[in-house]
Amino acid sequence: MEKIIVTIAKGNENYGSWIDTIPGIYGQGDTVEEAKKEIENGLKLYIKHNKEIPEILTGEYVFEYHFDVASFLEYYSRIFSKPALEHITGINQKQLFHYSSGLRRPSEKTVKKIDTAFRRFSNELNQVRFV
Repeated sequence: MEKIIVTIAKGNENYGSWIDTIPGIYGQGDTVEEAKKEIENGLKLYIKHNKEIPEILTGEYVFEYHFDVASFLEYYSRIFSKPALEHITGINQKQLFHYSSGLRRPSEKTVKKIDTAFRRFSNELNQVRFV
């Protein structure tokens, strides 16, 4: 199964989505969910109306969503409080606020630290079962 990487980023008014490897397919929405739906619809239209399509689109594929840190923190702030994010990532709340608001950009090392922390957290949650 092929993987299509979709980038999602928060703009001034909404979220935008695009596929770097397939130019001309874009989505946007007030929420991440809307931006995801729009990119999927855009891709369906692209396949329907183009005679030549990239080989990756001829078989089965799944989407992988990539966020910049500011967009990720902004979106998930509805779910994770700053203290929870600090607990998960080990990065203090004030610094996380600076990243989510766009006042500062995290270094590559910090981006890796956040990514690793959330993958570890996700794996931990994936192992939980309720009885």
